[in-house]
Amino acid sequence: MTQITVAALQLPLGGSAQDNIAHVSELVREAAARGAQIVLPPELFEGPYFCRVEDEALFATARPMAEHPSVVAMQKLAAELGVAIPTSFFERDGPHHYNSLAMIDATGAIMGLYRKSHIPDGPGYEEKFYFRPGNTGFKTWNLPQTTVGVGICWDQWYPECARAMMLMGAEALFYPTAIGSEPHDPGLDTSRLWRRAMIGHAVSNVVPVVAANRIGTEDGQHFYGHSFICDERGDLVAEFGADETGVLVATLDIDRIRRHRAAFGFFRDRRPELYHRLVEDR
Repeated sequence: MTQITVAALQLPLGGSAQDNIAHVSELVREAAARGAQIVLPPELFEGPYFCRVEDEALFATARPMAEHPSVVAMQKLAAELGVAIPTSFFERDGPHHYNSLAMIDATGAIMGLYRKSHIPDGPGYEEKFYFRPGNTGFKTWNLPQTTVGVGICWDQWYPECARAMMLMGAEALFYPTAIGSEPHDPGLDTSRLWRRAMIGHAVSNVVPVVAANRIGTEDGQHFYGHSFICDERGDLVAEFGADETGVLVATLDIDRIRRHRAAFGFFRDRRPELYHRLVEDR
């Protein structure tokens, strides 16, 4: 039997980079103590979600991958604990800036880099001011236990992203996130939609999904949590509400998931020759 134990972290991240990294590190340790082999922190966990406003001074917080404090800290922790940690960070690459993820394996080595493909732009989420669209393409990572795909926040709404990672061999999908209230419409709560979108990916691809979000209020913007792990049928196996800080852990039976995926026939019955419209830009 092939099994993998995964974890998602949920916590407030409104403090300093040093405090936030320390808090994330505490929860990574807890997840490892509970048997997790892959631990997912939320998106851009080194500080408050700065994309709420357009402020050129904030570009100074970006760093190259090898120098970024979040990446360096998670590398050390991964090597110490023997866990893989997909690590979101604000990347500077020469004159360019990206919302990026370093895939850190259980030895502390960086397996590679993913740059967020879909960049949102709207009240409270002004990411196009800070980030170029990712140029890495979608990524999957071959870990000893299984192959995983990782998208970043806005990527999680796109079925094309999930399906592409599945066609690249992913057997679990991970989504670090920073999402909450909509400043233009205080009555709009997207937390249910957010979950349903990813649970839809789970069902239509017969794949488990792990989503980690932040919580708390940062300069009037509230982040709604609701981190979760669901199985390949879209059933929630671990979940938080809007306020809990902690670690979600679940063990996934990869062999069972493979059988279920084959039996559903979604990949057997695909008709790529009919899908040309999906890659047209109008």
